[in-house]
Amino acid sequence: MPGAPASSLRNSMRHSVDNAPPQAKPVTCPTCGGDSVYAPSNPYRPFCSERCKKIDFGAWASEDFRMPSEAPPDDQEFGDPKLQ
Repeated sequence: MPGAPASSLRNSMRHSVDNAPPQAKPVTCPTCGGDSVYAPSNPYRPFCSERCKKIDFGAWASEDFRMPSEAPPDDQEFGDPKLQ
């Protein structure tokens, strides 16, 4: 069958591309702005070091990364004041 070898070659090529190791990608460390490598060889990715990863985690844990809310101040009741 003439189409079989091309088909099997195409499948084997696809399989080798799917199983290729991921390429190292240079990225900027979100904490310090320095160079970092986004690859399995960097256990702190996308950060450049354990220190930067811990700084980011500390900021997250202390709620420095929070979305602004439109909640009223603690001394006001919730809801539309016009409806109260």
